[in-house]
Amino acid sequence: MYIIKVKGVAKIPDYVQLRDDKFTLLAYFRVDRPDKSLDKVGLGDKADEIMNIIKELPFGQILKLEL
Repeated sequence: MYIIKVKGVAKIPDYVQLRDDKFTLLAYFRVDRPDKSLDKVGLGDKADEIMNIIKELPFGQILKLEL
């Protein structure tokens, strides 16, 4: 799975994309509201771990996530 943090512009907030190994979009959510999106893809139990990684991740960088 891959994480991409996208910087918002003007009124558009910052977003996070979660993609699988084939780069198919699994989840797309605001950085400040990840709860329901992570639950929908079955990662609700790892939300704290994922959010800590997202906080440290620079905008525009792709990170391969091993859970």
